[in-house]
Amino acid sequence: MPSRLSRLAALAVLTAAARPCVAQSLSERLALLFRYGDCPQPLCLSVNQAVHGNHYLGSAVQANRNTYGFITEAAGATLAGLPVSATSSGVTFRFVGGAPVTTATSAGPIFAERAQTLGRGRLLVGVNTTRIAFDRVRGTDLGDLAFNFTHQDVDPSGFGTPGFENDVIRVRPSIAITLQSTAAFVTYGLSDRVDLAVAVPVVAASLDASSTALITNPTGGTPTGAHRFGTQAAPSVSAASAVEGSHVGLGDIAVRAKVNLRSADRLGVALLGDVRLPTGDKDNYTGSGDLSVRAVGVVSARAGNFSPHANAGFAFRGGDTQTNAGLLTVGFDHLAARWATIAVDLISEVQLGDSKLTLPDPITFADAARTTLPVTNIPDRRDDLFNLAAGAKFLVRGTTLVVNALLPLGNGGMQSKTGIYTLGIERTFR
Repeated sequence: MPSRLSRLAALAVLTAAARPCVAQSLSERLALLFRYGDCPQPLCLSVNQAVHGNHYLGSAVQANRNTYGFITEAAGATLAGLPVSATSSGVTFRFVGGAPVTTATSAGPIFAERAQTLGRGRLLVGVNTTRIAFDRVRGTDLGDLAFNFTHQDVDPSGFGTPGFENDVIRVRPSIAITLQSTAAFVTYGLSDRVDLAVAVPVVAASLDASSTALITNPTGGTPTGAHRFGTQAAPSVSAASAVEGSHVGLGDIAVRAKVNLRSADRLGVALLGDVRLPTGDKDNYTGSGDLSVRAVGVVSARAGNFSPHANAGFAFRGGDTQTNAGLLTVGFDHLAARWATIAVDLISEVQLGDSKLTLPDPITFADAARTTLPVTNIPDRRDDLFNLAAGAKFLVRGTTLVVNALLPLGNGGMQSKTGIYTLGIERTFR
């Protein structure tokens, strides 16, 4: 029987030799979608690996930077622009001679802002949950993406010379990314004219993706046979891969302040400042990864039970991949019944400057026809966002229930063509 000391020594050796298990992020798993067979790197070929296996790795590095890495950046940009619930809700007040006077009759907008503040010492608390099932990027279906990866360009310079450079790996991925963001928020009336608010989201993200790869010749010929997936005994010009994963984590915390500049009964004016802290994890699709600051002017009016409003401003976003944006939201909320408010808004973000999410230029081969092949079917276009928000608030025994649908009207960024849906509950305390 080995002694206790020898057993402890053996355990110490095994512990020291063991390598820590590092969990892969969802974006790292997405990159694995381009890895086939037992090769350790994306686009590595497993047949004659020592000779031909690494000839597409340079293309994979470029793709990681500008192509399938684009999915991660676009998801983060969408999260950065996701609307947060309005800072004030329900009946708002101002104080005249120490007595509260109602400044709004409806429960207010859902994602837009009105000029009225809660009133000194009043508190709004709530929680909402928003589901996003991403299914397209820049108008291209995530289930029908196309990527083309080229061979290493060897001497003489130019794709297609020598002829085995005409072999291209054509990859067709199908990607599903789903987010469930649940945010708790609180707004406090610091004074009659100043509200302070904080929103803390927790995001559950999931990834389910697969891909097929085919070695082809886009110049009209047939593959040379030098490049193969599979094994030496069973080579193949095609291969398949699949990945999945999930992650739950803190999203980007929003800190907000609204200052009322004019508080007349029929017309109000305010300024809103909004800071999104990079507390989420971009690589796991729970945050944008960069600081975002918004400055917004707010104008709202009231004519009986009908209350139109307009918000206009600027969004500054840090980091190397997200662009600044001009913001404009116009809409109305209407007190349809004592217990029901309808809210409709057109929410827009217009990209300022050139997009930082750039894609590679098409590939031109040195054949007689000078064949040109796009690297991807994701279009190189602006990421302007236009969404129609339609929802309602229902007052039930002092508590407000919120339902809303956010429907895309354009093709910018990452989107859900079926819409983004929100359910919430909130209550105001004196």
